[in-house]
Amino acid sequence: MNLNEKLVSRKSGPAQTARMVETIIGCKWSLTVYYLLENKVNRPGEMVKSVEGLTTKVLNQCLKRNIEFGILKKISYPEIPPRVEYEVTDFGQKFMRILADLQSLQLEIDN
Repeated sequence: MNLNEKLVSRKSGPAQTARMVETIIGCKWSLTVYYLLENKVNRPGEMVKSVEGLTTKVLNQCLKRNIEFGILKKISYPEIPPRVEYEVTDFGQKFMRILADLQSLQLEIDN
């Protein structure tokens, strides 16, 4: 390697994209949440009841990260008691298609 060549640091390149993928894939519940949303389970209480081992605290952290990345959006209804639902954004739909493609690739590798 030429001394004038610069090494690519972990923070260079598509840093935001890499952080998003690492965070989402690193969260073992994100894929489960996507599955629930695809099956019209979009309220936090329903999600917790639907998945063994999923707690409200962990779900809220997962949902918050997905909202920060623009994958999910939170819809709050001005009702008493308050009602909150989550849905996948247009960007989230694209992201989920990429995940599905990765799953298909893994199936090809396994066969």
